[in-house]
Amino acid sequence: MFGTIVNTLAIIAGSLIGVVLKGGIPKKYNITVMQAVSLAVILIGLKAALKTDELLLVIFSLAIGSVAGEFLGIEARLEQLGQWFQDRFSKGGNSISKGFVTASLIYCVGSMAIVGSLESGLTGNHQTLFAKSVLDGIASIILASTLGIGVAFSAVSVLVYQGVITVTATFMKAVLVPPVINQMSAVGGLLIMAIGFNLMEIKKIKVGNMLPAIALPLVYYLVKKLFAGEIF
Repeated sequence: MFGTIVNTLAIIAGSLIGVVLKGGIPKKYNITVMQAVSLAVILIGLKAALKTDELLLVIFSLAIGSVAGEFLGIEARLEQLGQWFQDRFSKGGNSISKGFVTASLIYCVGSMAIVGSLESGLTGNHQTLFAKSVLDGIASIILASTLGIGVAFSAVSVLVYQGVITVTATFMKAVLVPPVINQMSAVGGLLIMAIGFNLMEIKKIKVGNMLPAIALPLVYYLVKKLFAGEIF
């Protein structure tokens, strides 16, 4: 939960700064800083990806997981969920509710929140959520400078949403061993790199549809143990 708590505090701090700087921030500064942080996100993903010693497993996990995610339409469903909340709660709302809903969608309905929370719960590595905290903190300054204090209340959404994912992932540790964690981290690292490319607007990658790939090294391990008669 540490990564999520840091993320929550970053949003609150950024929002308070944004309210103080009411009136907006020059766009050129926003773009440059976001690009710099995006490079750091790519580096974090690369470091995690290099942990693997089973490239074929990572490749098959990404391929099969992407097919499953595409079939389920995870990316589109995330976008639909965000749009539904936007249409349902933002229209005609006051500045507080609009800021709360808009920021909650930006911070929660995205692959980085899911990947980072899973990584935090499964491996205890909070680097992805720390990077997300920087991004969200910067975004909070910009949003709060125009939408007001309602942006700060979105921190509650982040705390609950990412907290639930992290705690749920924590209970899976019993079936995990270091080699499995390394392969899951490698797959997750590649997805984090993809998120960095998306943030840089280099190429739009449907990271949401690739999320099932993270679980496939664990599935492979369990099936392997089952056929070896080591389970049950």
